[in-house]
Amino acid sequence: MNDHEPELTIVIAAFEERGNIGPLLDEIGEVFGDNVAYEVAVVDDGSTDGTYAEILKALSSNPRIRLIRHRSRFGKSAAIWTGAAVARAGWIATMDGDGQNDPKDLLRLWQFLKQHPPSERLGLVAGRRRRRNDGALKLAASRIANRIRIALLGDDTTDTACGLKLSRASSLRGLPYFDNMHRFYPALVKRAGGEVMEFEIDDRPRRHGVSKYGFFDRLAVGAFDLIGVYWLCRRASFPVVLDETQGR
Repeated sequence: MNDHEPELTIVIAAFEERGNIGPLLDEIGEVFGDNVAYEVAVVDDGSTDGTYAEILKALSSNPRIRLIRHRSRFGKSAAIWTGAAVARAGWIATMDGDGQNDPKDLLRLWQFLKQHPPSERLGLVAGRRRRRNDGALKLAASRIANRIRIALLGDDTTDTACGLKLSRASSLRGLPYFDNMHRFYPALVKRAGGEVMEFEIDDRPRRHGVSKYGFFDRLAVGAFDLIGVYWLCRRASFPVVLDETQGR
């Protein structure tokens, strides 16, 4: 394995994840070991609680980890975009920094793709959680939002809020960027002509702290963003290009 040419970049957006991010990074090192040519790009999105110190500690024992910091908080989509910009691999996985995504699921997904090479059109594999560790209100709201989103955007993805996703680097970097775009990856990939598949994973309870997103702020922002993405999808037009010079 050539450590200078990773096949997989794991991007982790972390904000105020002290007590979660350190154990998660250690777990990734244990699960992936030396069997996969990977790197981890951790983006500290302006944390002030000791998250940065935990990442530094993990970095000292795992040279595959790269640390990038935002001077202040810019949001999850911005952190993922920053991580994707520095990723060296052809495939980019995203994981939440709270430890709710199991690295073993990502390894299982990666091994599946290696054993069953996907078509060139596959742009995204979206995680689908078997059981979600959310409250009843949040779970009900998510189900309603999913139905509305699927009806409007036609992305046919049942769990777009799942943080564990695997994308072709070219596909992810080619998407239009805006705040909260991470909630609409499947629709945006399909808008560009790519294919999306789902992969069943587990959802673990977070070790420490609470979710950074409340019910009402998600509802308000999500509704506004949905209108914008609906407009983007309706206005998409990508030409089929034929190279007339081939064979001459």
